[in-house]
Amino acid sequence: MKFAVRSRPAPALPGVHGPARIHRRTSSVLGRLQAGDVAVIDHTDMDRETAQSFVDAGVVAVVNAGPMISGRFPNLGPARLVAAGVLVVDNAGAVVFDRLKDGTAVRIDGGVVYAGEILVAPARELTDELVRSEMDKARSGLAAQLESFTHNTTEFLRREQDLLLHGHGVPRTSTEMAGRPVVVAVRSHGWEQELSGIKPFVREQKPVLIGVDRGADALASAGHRPDVVVVTGGSDDLPSAAVLRKARDVVVLVERGAPRSATEHFERIGVRPLRFETTATTEDAALLLASAREATLIVGVGMHATLSEFLDRRRAGLASTFLTRLKLGPDLVDAAALPRLYDGAVRPRHLLGAVLAGVLAVGAAVSVTPVGQQWVDDASPAVSRTTSDLFDNVRGILP
Repeated sequence: MKFAVRSRPAPALPGVHGPARIHRRTSSVLGRLQAGDVAVIDHTDMDRETAQSFVDAGVVAVVNAGPMISGRFPNLGPARLVAAGVLVVDNAGAVVFDRLKDGTAVRIDGGVVYAGEILVAPARELTDELVRSEMDKARSGLAAQLESFTHNTTEFLRREQDLLLHGHGVPRTSTEMAGRPVVVAVRSHGWEQELSGIKPFVREQKPVLIGVDRGADALASAGHRPDVVVVTGGSDDLPSAAVLRKARDVVVLVERGAPRSATEHFERIGVRPLRFETTATTEDAALLLASAREATLIVGVGMHATLSEFLDRRRAGLASTFLTRLKLGPDLVDAAALPRLYDGAVRPRHLLGAVLAGVLAVGAAVSVTPVGQQWVDDASPAVSRTTSDLFDNVRGILP
């Protein structure tokens, strides 16, 4: 007689597990990510905005073929990933693209990338301590970056002088902005808190809402309908088709002289886009659009202007951002600062003051009428007796 032998399940292999989503271009991976995936990319010096996109997608790990921090400047992406609990390994080499296929079950343990039990590539696991150490070293490269930035600024000004100086080339939107405040939203680090902080301003001032790329989805998720959406043609970072259809204007950035096919995607989903031929970043193009349409105030959500944030942006966009902010000057306000300057909430003391002022005004008006004069004459003896009795009582108490 044979007895059935119950097989024991094989012990789970150690490390972080997940299906691989692979592409050398980070933007191509971002559009396909789901919670629990392992992103396999080749992205040197990841910025914080890109890192936040991985965090929002819910990845469990990021495998980078190149270095997360090359040392050229202190980029903020790795710190954001590590702080969010995402496992980060870099310097895995191009071999990961040869040995892994999209959807392969990947395991990462001790900084080593495996496909099941098969070793794919040794790599370096980034810890919080290692990131801080690498960032300290990278700050020594700031001088070279600023030198390069000076050259790029000159080139950008030469290409876009008509736009920056005269507003030439800015499309005319059906949304009227002249004499109105405008909110420009970018889905970047801290956008939820900033958008929540300006709720009183949005509720009372009714500004024009402009969503930049997936910033339009951010506005929609917060219960707002974007009036204008500004996107880059051919980008993988587009908002949902539903949000694009609901917007009054969709502005698409294209290269100068680009064919009509550059905007065909939008026409296929039922959107008639406005072309904006410029080399400025999408965020800066939205700011220049609001400025050219004579907005009274521009509030930036998800935009950051510290030196670290400034240098952390895409290198090609440094000159664009610098010159755009220089042009807008005091018309641009950061959303993080707006709650300190504007509070539209009505407090109880405000209501009490209004009620007291109303009572005094009514009393003054009544007192000059014949009926009011009669009331004053009738009340005077009683007030006099009460006052006299009060003084007598006080004198009686005093020694």
